[in-house]
Amino acid sequence: MNPWILKTDSAVYPFDQLERDRRTVWDGVSNAVALKHMRSMAPGDPLLIYHSGATKEVVGLARVVSPPYPDPKQKDSGLTVVDIEFDRRLPKPVSLAAIKADPALADLGLVRQPRLSVMPATEAQWKRLLAMAGSSG
Repeated sequence: MNPWILKTDSAVYPFDQLERDRRTVWDGVSNAVALKHMRSMAPGDPLLIYHSGATKEVVGLARVVSPPYPDPKQKDSGLTVVDIEFDRRLPKPVSLAAIKADPALADLGLVRQPRLSVMPATEAQWKRLLAMAGSSG
């Protein structure tokens, strides 16, 4: 299983909404690199959900529950989506400032490629982010 970080604007689709919906189609991704990452996802892959916009923080956990497939709402078959499912809220959010201040996370996509909406995390980065959030995994 490969861990991932998904970014969403808290004003557009907040983690609270995923918690209410329990499951959703993760769509709206058009960046070529982000789409490449989505095409590499597999059911069971763990996800950290990051709020961009006003709060800029990692707030919760979800998981991929479908293989990637073409976005049924779009004519462009190259636009990919996955279905994701709510897992749980993190005990405490991890701010972007705290992430940037941690040398162990200097290579994390949120630091290196902040505009990217879908990015992988290494196992070490994943564990560090969970520890910063007060969660064991």
